[in-house]
Amino acid sequence: MTARVREAWAGYAFAAPTLLLLGVFVLLPLGGAMVISLQETNGFGEGTFVGLDNYRRLAQDPVFWRATLNTALYTVLVTPAAMAIGLGLALLLDSALPARGALRSVLILPMAISGVATALMGVLIFDENSGFLTEVARALGLPQVDWQTHGPAAFASVVIMTLWWRVGFNMLIYLAGLQGVATELYEAARLDGANAWQRLRHVTVPQLSNQSFFLVILNIIYSFQVFDIVFVMTGGGPERATTVLVTYAYDTGFVTRDQGYAAAIGVVLLAVTLAVTALRWRAQRRREETE
Repeated sequence: MTARVREAWAGYAFAAPTLLLLGVFVLLPLGGAMVISLQETNGFGEGTFVGLDNYRRLAQDPVFWRATLNTALYTVLVTPAAMAIGLGLALLLDSALPARGALRSVLILPMAISGVATALMGVLIFDENSGFLTEVARALGLPQVDWQTHGPAAFASVVIMTLWWRVGFNMLIYLAGLQGVATELYEAARLDGANAWQRLRHVTVPQLSNQSFFLVILNIIYSFQVFDIVFVMTGGGPERATTVLVTYAYDTGFVTRDQGYAAAIGVVLLAVTLAVTALRWRAQRRREETE
């Protein structure tokens, strides 16, 4: 056995546990979901094969399209906002800011809290009857916002809590990237007369392109898969104003017990996620090639 063959077998041996876990907990359930999406079943007993009927139903389902629109809007709002705020905080923490260590710990702390706990905090803040913001509005004599019964307000509350939860992660990734940027680049830009905004635009942002690409992919995937915050804070209401694809799949599969249709929603969500990720990856590769 040659050295190259032994090296290849050693690589396979190291990768085998991860590949086994990936196959058992990802690929097999995914394959099962695809099979169920071709059936009419309530989860008990054998299902009835219906082919692509569940997917045809999706095309004519107004709730599905409302959930798709909500998911897309949520992604468009959360992804750039979380990245922009995270970059701003990272720039502050990378400067000579007093008590940087304590501030960094405070910003990272939400990462250690589960999504359900974050959503429960959101309920305490945005509850229309006794929430923190309601009490503040009453004390100051300000008009109260219908955070739970007004669609746009409910959607905004979900976005706000998501940002509070996700900004710390974005900040941490950007901060690690900033510490790897050579100071000589900033010195050269200053000698060329670049102001702070020009240094940010032409030095900092290009040097963080890899971190930005990584965060775009992760934020998009998270946004497409959001469930816990929406489920706990609003339950998808009012009047489907905050229903996203995962909460709709959950309601369809475990409330109305139409699990074949719910599986079809999940398969479509997976396909959209993979398509968006592939397009973003291809755009990044083209950009790197041109540079």
